[in-house]
Amino acid sequence: MEFTAVFEKVSEGYIAFVEELPGANTQAATLDGARQNLQEAIALVLEANRAMAEESIKDREVVKERLIPTVS
Repeated sequence: MEFTAVFEKVSEGYIAFVEELPGANTQAATLDGARQNLQEAIALVLEANRAMAEESIKDREVVKERLIPTVS
């Protein structure tokens, strides 16, 4: 799976977000810093989403399976 990172130059450096993943955004003084921070933001958003999903299905009968997107 691939995501689209968007970086915008601002007076303080760069702001960045992932188009396909709401909440994955960051800022940094340099473009490289913004790239590194965005990797961390993606991991944190995915981790938080998994935790919220687990909580929402707690004590419920569900089927979980691996899904590999085929969207291009």
